[in-house]
Amino acid sequence: MAIIVFLAATVVVTLAGIRIISTADRLADRTGLGEAVFGGVLLGASTSLSGIVTSLTAASAGLASLAVSNAVGGIAAQTAFLVVADLIYKRVNLEHAAADANNMLMAAMLVLLMSLPLAANYVPEYTLFGIHPVSLLLFAVYFFGTRAAVQLRNKPMWKPRETDETREDAPDEEEAQIHSLPVMIAIFVGLSLVLAGCGFAIAQSGAVISSNLGISQTIVGALMTAVATSLPELVTTLAAVRRGALQLAVGGIIGGNTFDVLFLSLSDIAYRDGSIYHAMTQADGLMLIGATVITTILLMGLILRERRGVGFEGLGILVTYFGLMALQVSIN
Repeated sequence: MAIIVFLAATVVVTLAGIRIISTADRLADRTGLGEAVFGGVLLGASTSLSGIVTSLTAASAGLASLAVSNAVGGIAAQTAFLVVADLIYKRVNLEHAAADANNMLMAAMLVLLMSLPLAANYVPEYTLFGIHPVSLLLFAVYFFGTRAAVQLRNKPMWKPRETDETREDAPDEEEAQIHSLPVMIAIFVGLSLVLAGCGFAIAQSGAVISSNLGISQTIVGALMTAVATSLPELVTTLAAVRRGALQLAVGGIIGGNTFDVLFLSLSDIAYRDGSIYHAMTQADGLMLIGATVITTILLMGLILRERRGVGFEGLGILVTYFGLMALQVSIN
C-alpha cells in the first residue's frame, strides 16, 4: 500500500507540474518580474512545496536523515534534470541560450547556502528553543539574495554578451491576457497546494518503505523521495524549454534549489531532539558536499557559456551525480 500511495502521489505531482508552467510563464510576463526572477523565486518555491512537506513530516517524526537527504538529494537531482533539458534543446547549449545575470546570482547564493549547514555540523551543538542559529541565518541569506535578484532585474549593472543563439526574455503580451491576473494567481496557488499535499503522502509512504524494507533513510531520501518530489522541476523545466521560456527553465531549477536549502531550516524547527545539523550522518554530509560541487559546475557553465552540445558542465554534473549516488549505495 505504501508503494501504491508513493507512485500515485508521484503521478499527481507530475501532472500538477505540467499545468503550473504555463501559468507561471504568463504571470512572469503579466507581473513584469521576468522569467529568471519569477522562476527563481515563485516557481521554484511552488514546485518545492511537495519536498518541503516531505522533509517537515520526516523531521517531526524524528527521521533526521530522511529529512536532510530528501532536501539535499532534491538539489542534486534537479540540477541533473537541467542536463536532460539541455539534451532536448538541441539547437545550442542551454546555459548559453538562457544567459541571465539573475541565474548566476542565484547559483552563487545556493553555494553559500549549502556551505552553512556543513559548517554547522563542525561547530559545537548550540540551540535556542531547539533551533540552531544557522537555521535563522539560512533564512536571512535567502531573503537577502532574492531581494538582490529583484534589484538586479530592475537595475542590472551588467548583461551577458548577446550572440545569435541568445534567447531574450521577451514578454508575450497576447498570451499573458488569456486570464485575468486574479484567476492566474488562484490557479498558481491551487496547483501549489496540490503539490504540497502530495509531498505529505510521499513522506509518509517513504518512511514506511524505509522501515519495512530495511533501507536506510539516506538512500530513501536521496534516491526515492527526493526524485519523486523533484519531478515538478523536471516537468516544468522540459515544458518551459518546449515553450521557449529558457530563462524560466534554468531559473526554476536554480531557484527551486535555493528554496530547497530552507527545507533544512524548517526541518530543524520541526526536529525536536536537538540540532538537525548534528543529527546528520556521514552520508548526509557527503550529499551536501556533492550537491555543492554540482552547483559549482553549473555556475561555471553559466559563466563560460559553451555554444554546442551539453558542454563540460552537463557531463560534469551527470558524472558527479551518478558517482554521488553510487557512493551513497556503497556506504549505506
